[in-house]
Amino acid sequence: MSRPEILFPLFADLTVLDGVGPKSAQVFAQARLERPRDLLFTLPLSGIDRTRRETIRDVTAPATVTVEVTVGRHIPAAGKGPARVEVADARTSFFLVFFHARGDWLSRHLPVGERRIVSGKIELFDGVAQMVHPDHVVRSDQADAIPAFEPVYPLTAGVTQRTIARATASAIDRAPELGEWADPGLVAREGWPGWRDALVAAHRPRDAGDLSPEAPARRRLAYDELLAHQFTLALARAQKRARRGVVSKGDGRRRNEALAQLPYDPTAAQRRAIDEIAADMAAARRMNRLLQGDVGSGKTLVAFMALLIAVEAGGQGALMAPTEILARQHLEALQPLAASVGVALEILTGRDKGADRGLKLDALKRGDIQILVGTHAVFQQDVAFRDLRLAVVDEQHRFGVRQRLELGAKGAAVDVLVMTATPIPRSLSLAQYGDMDVSILDEKPPGRQPVQTALLNVEKVDAVVARLRAAITEGRQAYWVCPLVGESEVSDLVAAEERFKSLRAALGEDHVGLVHGQMPPAEKDAAMARFVSGETSVLVATTVIEVGVNVPNASIMVIERAESFGLAQLHQLRGRVGRGAAASTCLLLYQAPLGEAARRRLEILRQTEDGFRIAEEDLALRGAGDLIGHAQSGLPKFRIADLERQTGLMKIAQDDARACLAADPDLTSARGQAVRVLLWLMEQDKAIRLISVG
Repeated sequence: MSRPEILFPLFADLTVLDGVGPKSAQVFAQARLERPRDLLFTLPLSGIDRTRRETIRDVTAPATVTVEVTVGRHIPAAGKGPARVEVADARTSFFLVFFHARGDWLSRHLPVGERRIVSGKIELFDGVAQMVHPDHVVRSDQADAIPAFEPVYPLTAGVTQRTIARATASAIDRAPELGEWADPGLVAREGWPGWRDALVAAHRPRDAGDLSPEAPARRRLAYDELLAHQFTLALARAQKRARRGVVSKGDGRRRNEALAQLPYDPTAAQRRAIDEIAADMAAARRMNRLLQGDVGSGKTLVAFMALLIAVEAGGQGALMAPTEILARQHLEALQPLAASVGVALEILTGRDKGADRGLKLDALKRGDIQILVGTHAVFQQDVAFRDLRLAVVDEQHRFGVRQRLELGAKGAAVDVLVMTATPIPRSLSLAQYGDMDVSILDEKPPGRQPVQTALLNVEKVDAVVARLRAAITEGRQAYWVCPLVGESEVSDLVAAEERFKSLRAALGEDHVGLVHGQMPPAEKDAAMARFVSGETSVLVATTVIEVGVNVPNASIMVIERAESFGLAQLHQLRGRVGRGAAASTCLLLYQAPLGEAARRRLEILRQTEDGFRIAEEDLALRGAGDLIGHAQSGLPKFRIADLERQTGLMKIAQDDARACLAADPDLTSARGQAVRVLLWLMEQDKAIRLISVG
């Protein structure tokens, strides 16, 4: 399939536009503006009111004013000073000021005695009103050349407002009328203009209200962008669903045995998620489900029940963790439970070498290993299962849409369950996981202790150390998290290595361990193992402990320079304590004075342990890109849509895309054809490849 001809004018070289030569095209390109379509999707940031006034007399300077004047005397430049032209409006006079005016330019443009309309910023200089370099000077019969409300575009160095406005107007002239791709009922209900009319309105605002994300034209254009994205995800989802899966139905015997051994009952949320997964696995299409739950909501149990369904159905399951520490932790948590219900569970990581590895691979191929836990090593070329039914991927956001597609491309009709402990605001989870079905765990299992959170000035660090000394003598354990490894010249953050030395001096060498991301994996694992077994009482760490580490006896979490961490990260770190019977504490040590945003983050953390509320607040404070980190988020970069302010639109776009595809899977109807054009317009090439040929 190739780009439809109707879009050719929007994908031409920028030099086809008015006022854009090869040089300015290069400057535009540095701001990722390479074709007319890019200018169409770069909307004005603000606007300048240039409504005509009778006089500048009542204006409070500085202010932008548009006024008709009679040109008076010219005062030539003296030395390096400016040239000045005295002008009079209906009630007062003022000066137009020009630096470096060339030759006869002023006398030609501002002949004495003639009427002109000028627009620019009025300022007072030594009590005299003046307008330095007016933005506009036009004859009275050209008044329409000055818009009553002039859009202001985001600028790139070397491009003026006038150049971008002229080029954009030229791009709008090239924009064709396109078929309607949005649901007609929705367009009518929202009172939205058509696509081309929305472009015109967004680029020619009449007042400040037209610049708001809630203005109908802007909402419409944001919706088109979100709709194209959701069609891409919906097509990926439809394609996965169209692939036949393997029906995996268990008799429930092993699951019931495992549940009977637990000292507590699963929560209603866990039961609901298990039922949703069981229904997916029993269906003939492939499961592609996200299990989203806050720290300590019991995702591992749900995943284990899903793996048991695969085993009950006569197949195998795999559980993939992002790090070796986490893979081993899953092994320790699940192996006793698996053994008690007669299921063979093994681990495979990059550390397995030679004969050992060979034996495991053979057992896997024969089907003797029923559940395999491991790192990404589980999906290497030489790892073959006898009958893999379910792949569980832990800690999703290191594993974006692309990796999910690669995992699916292994060819086997494997059901996929992805677990994430990062509560994600709804708008973002739809942007990131719109190709998946979602189960949410929003209850904490019984027995999880609330964590007391306190803010403390870092100057009180000695009191904290004294408190730790007392806790250690009671047999308790603590984490001490530092933001950086090694002294950094550019930062005054206390390094983990320095803190490690000072705590060993204060608490005794044998009591304190250290882990950070730059240690060799074997050393890191050994330090973790000593802490898990209780050999060391305090673990000084960087954020490598953020995800999933489980030490029930650890009941104190100290986070040094807490103001330098993000909210979600602080919440994840706090979730490392409160896992055992002891009352737990999280101490946030901050350096005064705190900035407004940092104070807000720490206050939110002190007020609530609800990860979903924290995630929504984090989105409001930081914005979508920072929240997940664009690099590994798989989150699209939208030019118009604002995920923080237009959250509701994403859900509408998802429903619209899914409903449209259900009615017209090959996009061959009139609306379907319009959607194809939208996907080309928004450069959703992935989606175009997914449309079944036809």
